[in-house]
Amino acid sequence: MILLALGVAWEDMTTRTEAGEPEAETAETAETEQQRQSKSARKREAASLQELGVKLAALPDQEIKDLDLPENLFIALRALRRLPSHGAQVRQRQYIGKLMREIDPEPVLAKLAERKQRHDLEIRQFQQIERWRDRLLSDADGAVEELLAEHAHADRTTLARLIEKAGRERAEQRSPVAARELFAYLRELLG
Repeated sequence: MILLALGVAWEDMTTRTEAGEPEAETAETAETEQQRQSKSARKREAASLQELGVKLAALPDQEIKDLDLPENLFIALRALRRLPSHGAQVRQRQYIGKLMREIDPEPVLAKLAERKQRHDLEIRQFQQIERWRDRLLSDADGAVEELLAEHAHADRTTLARLIEKAGRERAEQRSPVAARELFAYLRELLG
């Protein structure tokens, strides 16, 4: 009985739509859809700010202070790290998201991007030093000459001594103390 009534109501609505009566309904539907989209956009923005807050909480305190954030946000970020239970962390993240909506996120994002760039550069330099160390330990003669050609101020005797000592450690399967010394020397030389 109810389905029959709904079916009749549906037929009435479709016939009215075809007759051109409910133009107001389609305008209302478009408005509702637009409001729904803006609400979704607001939710996405709030979620992204909350996620940014969580990323900030993972930073060391000094780096958070360097971002010049409001004191209540700084305290909330620090508190997030100390909370043991999942439920408390979820509530704290929501609170951080609320506080993040009160600030302009662009300078924070810019500083985080700069930090990431600096970090990526350090990683590339570290990897370059590791590659040089591995090349020096595996192909000592050719790699030493190439390194000395690129860096004329390198001390050949110190380099040769460190390579020989690290090679012996590797052959005897001892702790890589000399390899670390070679790495430190290369970091100073290439840095």
